[in-house]
Amino acid sequence: MTKNTLSSLYNLDFEQLEAFIEERQVVVDQLLQHFSDTQASEREKEVIQRLVEQDSEILARMNTLRLEAQDWLHKRGQAKVQRNAYEAGYTPDSFLMDKRK
Repeated sequence: MTKNTLSSLYNLDFEQLEAFIEERQVVVDQLLQHFSDTQASEREKEVIQRLVEQDSEILARMNTLRLEAQDWLHKRGQAKVQRNAYEAGYTPDSFLMDKRK
């Protein structure tokens, strides 16, 4: 599951990455329960170590997506402030009167 995700990591959107994280958490919980009862073999320890080493790349991608979302929200907030400045409140039944000089 991790290998498949890493192979297409930079093509995944945040929803796909979130689904992977949730699936992976289920597996991690099962492993924790399994290894609480029995000792992990050397081979199992090596496999787990390799998976943990790959977490940094996944975390970096998640951080990039977080920063992109944060930037988008900031720009959206700025656009909203600018739009509100131009949308002045007025009464629909009011009249505008100009004086001629």
